[in-house]
Amino acid sequence: MASLVSLLLLVLLLTLSLAESKTYWGDVAALKEFKNSVDAKSMTPGSCLSSWDFSVDPCDGLSGETFTCGFRCDTVVSGSGRVTELVLDQAGYSGSLSSVSFNFPHLQSLELSGNYFSGPLPDSLSNLTRLTRLFLSGNSFSGTIPDSLGSMPLLEELLLDNNNLNGSVPTSFNNLSSLKRLELQLNNISGHFPDLTSLKNLNYLDASDNRISGPVPSSLPGSIVQISMRNNLLQGTIPESFTNLASLEVIDLSHNKLSGSIPSFIFTHQTLQQLTLSSNGFTSFDTPRYSPSGLPSELISVDLGNNRIRGPLPLFVGLLPKLSALSLENNGFSGMIPRQYVWKTVSPASGIAGFQRLLLGGNFLFGVVPGPLMALEPGSANVQLAGNCFSWCPATLFFCQGREQRSLTECRKFRRVIP
Repeated sequence: MASLVSLLLLVLLLTLSLAESKTYWGDVAALKEFKNSVDAKSMTPGSCLSSWDFSVDPCDGLSGETFTCGFRCDTVVSGSGRVTELVLDQAGYSGSLSSVSFNFPHLQSLELSGNYFSGPLPDSLSNLTRLTRLFLSGNSFSGTIPDSLGSMPLLEELLLDNNNLNGSVPTSFNNLSSLKRLELQLNNISGHFPDLTSLKNLNYLDASDNRISGPVPSSLPGSIVQISMRNNLLQGTIPESFTNLASLEVIDLSHNKLSGSIPSFIFTHQTLQQLTLSSNGFTSFDTPRYSPSGLPSELISVDLGNNRIRGPLPLFVGLLPKLSALSLENNGFSGMIPRQYVWKTVSPASGIAGFQRLLLGGNFLFGVVPGPLMALEPGSANVQLAGNCFSWCPATLFFCQGREQRSLTECRKFRRVIP
């Protein structure tokens, strides 16, 4: 009797397992539609898409979770396999997806980066209401970003970088309440950047290498950790609202049209570690209040090179306790190198980070190179003093190599008091 019961249980389990392998009919139709949208010439023999012949059940495993080439199926209680991931990265596929309906009701991840898909982004992507990851990087998608992408409430990562998208960033993105990562770099996006303050989970934003104009976005959530908007058309300076970004660690606003004065609060921000403002039009900076013992700052790297800042080298920068990389090259700094810079490079005090990189070339610094710097050995620190007005800085010294010192005529033309 016991053996009969065991046999019946075995038959029941096999029946349930076979039932669980049955793919949800809507997902089968959606997979077929997606395959038909891809240019057949881009499907090389042995590729994932070429193996989709649908003569067998796509979710054909007997276990609770299986992986088929290019997509993953999860088995649910209803007895149908549901496609939850579609991953075809770096596969070389081409074609337009504009007419694909994307009717995958349980899809959680769509990753098509590194292909050659072209044409506009389909509005039907908004059908994927359970999607948490949408990776479309490195294709040839063109046209504007659909407003409908802002209606995906569970989306956590949105990568649209390295395409040919244009127009502005949709204001509907402010509805992506679960978004943590947004990458839009290397497109042709223009216009002002929208208010994203409601994205309470956003921690990474990269909109570099576009044509975004207007001021630096002042409406960012307090959760933001890194903002990169280099190589755009941004104007103005850093907004004071950045003082409220209590998680901010990285700012890269290089290669824009920023100007005026760099605000003092940015040098004493409570969490900021990397500040890159090179290749802008800044002409000065505000000095924060400080004591001879130093400044409260988390900054590790500061790059203000290739601006139009004049005056003496800022003493307070040499007192930033964790700063190890500083670039002030190709500005209009003049005067002598402060002793704070010298000792921070040669022999920093206990508990103070020394300069591993100190780039001061292309300015109008004058006088003699401080003796302790002259004793530096190649490889001990990356120091650059070329293209200044020092009275003696021969190219035989590693930190004077790259270009000759300016002529006395050029130096005195810039500042008459140069000896």
